Amino acid sequence: MSSSKLSDEFKRDAVAQITERGYPVREVSECLGGSAYSLYAWKKKFAKASSGEAEKDAEIRRLKKELARVSEERDILKKGEACPPLVRGQCRARISPGMQSEW
Repeated sequence: MSSSKLSDEFKRDAVAQITERGYPVREVSECLGGSAYSLYAWKKKFAKASSGEAEKDAEIRRLKKELARVSEERDILKKGEACPPLVRGQCRARISPGMQSEW
């Protein structure tokens, strides 16, 4: 696999076979008819380029988790608004001194 003959797109696709699809480096290198050392070099080269994408993906995952948590909290609070609020004076108004409680 001479690096001068192969395009960057081909190299990225080969690296994607390893990183995204989970194929072993040895298997991919055998299929392509080259050395594993070349694939490791391509992986190192193109992993640096995609590290910014990995950071963006991590940020997106974090924000989605936070959004789910906040949405759940909001839904819980909305359900609480459907119930009438307990006013402190309500319970005391039903119980006079010397009377038994209804509860």
